[in-house]
Amino acid sequence: MPRPVFDPVVHQRHRLQICALLAPTRGMPFASIRDDLDLSDSALSKHLSSLEAAGYVTTSREVSRGRRLTLVALTTQGREALCGHVSELQRLARVSSLRVRDREGNSPPSAG
Repeated sequence: MPRPVFDPVVHQRHRLQICALLAPTRGMPFASIRDDLDLSDSALSKHLSSLEAAGYVTTSREVSRGRRLTLVALTTQGREALCGHVSELQRLARVSSLRVRDREGNSPPSAG
């Protein structure tokens, strides 16, 4: 299980979506990510630059059927950052859920 850690790089909405899209793949074409998230080329490039600077994604250029294609892949470090960030969000949700129950006079669930 990943260690829960809030990651400000991953936390931004579009970067979180990019990482989530890439997580189950070995990589995706730039255009597919752009279209799935309904972002402009420049906006996606900016987010990918932030993720790449943190070491969370890599980009590579290939030629396929005579066309240039930019592939984006999540690195091992990026996968760990995403999983840790999601774990921290889940932990925070559990904590806030317990606090709401406490305020409402309900006892927290037993640890047994």
